[in-house]
Amino acid sequence: MIPYGRQDIRQEDLDAVIQVLKSDFITQGPVVPQFEAALTEKSGAAHAVAVNSATSALHVAVAALGLGQGDLLWTTPITFVASANCGRYVGADVDFVDIDPETFNMCPKALAAKLEQANKVGRLPKVIVPVHMCGQSSAMRNIAELVRPYGIRIVEDASHAVGGSYLDQPVGCCQYSDITIFSFHPVKIITTAEGGMALTNDPELAARMQLLRSHGITRDPERMTHESDGPWYYQQVELGWNYRMTEMQAALGLSQQERLAEYIDARNVLADRYDRLLMDLPLDLPGRLFGARSAFHLYVIRLHDAARRRSVFEALRAQGIGVNLHYIPVHLQPYYRDLGFTDGDFPEAEAYYSRAISIPLYATMTEAQQDEVVARLHDALRADQTAGQTPG
Repeated sequence: MIPYGRQDIRQEDLDAVIQVLKSDFITQGPVVPQFEAALTEKSGAAHAVAVNSATSALHVAVAALGLGQGDLLWTTPITFVASANCGRYVGADVDFVDIDPETFNMCPKALAAKLEQANKVGRLPKVIVPVHMCGQSSAMRNIAELVRPYGIRIVEDASHAVGGSYLDQPVGCCQYSDITIFSFHPVKIITTAEGGMALTNDPELAARMQLLRSHGITRDPERMTHESDGPWYYQQVELGWNYRMTEMQAALGLSQQERLAEYIDARNVLADRYDRLLMDLPLDLPGRLFGARSAFHLYVIRLHDAARRRSVFEALRAQGIGVNLHYIPVHLQPYYRDLGFTDGDFPEAEAYYSRAISIPLYATMTEAQQDEVVARLHDALRADQTAGQTPG
């Protein structure tokens, strides 16, 4: 089976984790801050807060921004459910902005229209969460120009996009957002097994997220309500969570990030090669946003004929090609249907879903493996087309 994505674990990664296991600290030691510092250097952001998953990072981000009961969060329907769920975790309502059919990201035109209508009825979001689908940045400058006049806060869900760039700046620099989120799940660009990170240029937001990731407990005298009782003293000043990253995870991430540029280059070479090899097939290739360099976490094709998607998908799986589908529109999940969303609410997202297949792409993929994917895709499309023909 050629999987749609996979991690790359090398001897230096194993050595880094073993070194931590032999040290005095396997959690809450010096390596997590080192990993955070490495990611601030890579991204250009001033502060980084490592946590145990990108979902946790989204949760602490919106909580730090003060999102809560009665507030509204907007995100895109084509994403993993966590981009929306983070709003529900803090009691906020959630709505969606339809996608650009070429980039699969939040559409600035749809956002402008929705903002205009929301302003008229007095129901603007407090937080907006654009998602960098497949590793390509959303049109963040356009999005920021639209929402900032309303005082709306921005969280970039860049779970797919560590190592990518936008307008000559690294994704994660937070030039157009308050907070940016990275994921280090095994199929992402670099991995800590599970893990995530929230980056920001705001020291107060960073301090609040640090507090929230560890039970809301502080040892900082400046954050305490009264003078310390002694060197052992701490206070819980907020209701937080246990979202800390371990030293072993951070050690793996610290080792992996040394190869981040190598991974991004490899993924882009493979994506460009797919573009050439698939250009004559009856499908649409991923669109490229001007000024952005994708991290290419995913390579998503869309069949011209939606009715053929399932048979092609199943044929590829049967031939050992580990295709997948990213994603089912969030508003069509039963939980969100129960909140009032229904078919037809976001037509571009639904059209995307009807035709999309994620085909294998990962940094260590060989040209021979890629050729196998392309050959099996040719076969699946040809066989499906032949099976659908009516004898004359």
